[in-house]
Amino acid sequence: MNDFSDLNLAPQILRALKEKGYKTPTKIQIKSIPILTRGRDVLGIAQTGTGKTAAFVLPVLHRISKNSINPLGGHPCTVILAPTRELAIQIQSNVKSYGCHLNIRSTVVFGGAPIRPQIKALKAGVHVLIATPGRLMDLINKGYVKLKKVEYFILDEADRMLDMGFIDDVRKLSAMVPETRQTIMFSATMPSTVKALANRLLTDAQHIEVEPAVRTAKNIGEKVLFLPKDKKKIMLAKLMENSDLKKVLVFTRTKRGADKVCGHLKKTGIDSEAIHGNKAQNARQRSLNKFRSGTIRVLVATDLASRGIDVDSVSHVINYELPNSPDSYVHRIGRTARHEAHGMAISFCDHHEYQFLRGIEKLIQKNIPVYKDHPFHIDSYPDASHKSKIEHKFQGTGKKRKKVRFRKKTKYNRRKNVMENRQAA
Repeated sequence: MNDFSDLNLAPQILRALKEKGYKTPTKIQIKSIPILTRGRDVLGIAQTGTGKTAAFVLPVLHRISKNSINPLGGHPCTVILAPTRELAIQIQSNVKSYGCHLNIRSTVVFGGAPIRPQIKALKAGVHVLIATPGRLMDLINKGYVKLKKVEYFILDEADRMLDMGFIDDVRKLSAMVPETRQTIMFSATMPSTVKALANRLLTDAQHIEVEPAVRTAKNIGEKVLFLPKDKKKIMLAKLMENSDLKKVLVFTRTKRGADKVCGHLKKTGIDSEAIHGNKAQNARQRSLNKFRSGTIRVLVATDLASRGIDVDSVSHVINYELPNSPDSYVHRIGRTARHEAHGMAISFCDHHEYQFLRGIEKLIQKNIPVYKDHPFHIDSYPDASHKSKIEHKFQGTGKKRKKVRFRKKTKYNRRKNVMENRQAA
């Protein structure tokens, strides 16, 4: 199959694809679209940047165009759930682009933005509603959205959605849509939580996997630099002296860390901006647009935004701090080498991150090459994997002094992180 016309999509969709310069469908699109146009449920697993969005948007638009339904206000026939604002906006952009010659209305709703324009769009009636779970639940509770007429229920980046604590919202939403519907789930990885959710939501689903979910794309070069934590800023500035780093995405673990790295880069004369959950939606979108257009050379981001960054020609991804979740590493570096291009992923690793590196290498089933030709290289790290997740703290003095065991992630902190994710999305 060498052309989109072989997929038997509506002529208006093929015309839009031609205008966008799309010629050859990707592997996930070739496998998914024929099955989805027949109305079957699908669980799709594929690396980021392989065309997953078009794989579910194109067949849904095709089926809606055949039915010619005029939607009632507040009663969408299609609901697409996304974990972050950026990803929701990206999906909406694709829906508009692929359906530009169809009489199909769509809108996007997410938190952190004025709700009145979203309500107005919903009252006018839309075929396709793209939403983050938190804002959609809010609109349903206020009576502006009803899911009784939903025919297509889609979860994009399902693994990330569950990581961010949206499992309860997803379950509630799935209970509100009709039992007779087409359900589609796409994900970059396949943890047990995604399997359990798929078993609950999907009926006689076709499982499609174009690449092993835990492996990184072949067209992404990878290397790790061992160096002290206090040398990372200097090393980052030295790397940026190389003109080959044209469009660079830098990842940190925290919002504060992203702001600090961005500030340091600006001091060294490098145009950069940071995006994370504390930034207003319009500010995040402005930064993304500047990065896309090349106005800024570096975009510093946290993991919360990693799934929603769809920018062509990202030459390098730099993990300024390694993620403590191995899956996040795969998601991060998937921001480069999109649409079968080539890219490079560079990771900084200090002593405290060594155990994270080992976890990543175990997941992707290979050793990441160590780059030693830099001034701050440390020959080796002691194995940090023996460190237990349970730490000990001494309280009191004298005879009353006692050892108290506590976990790094308490129930309170886990709940706090979930709430922060919901507010940011």
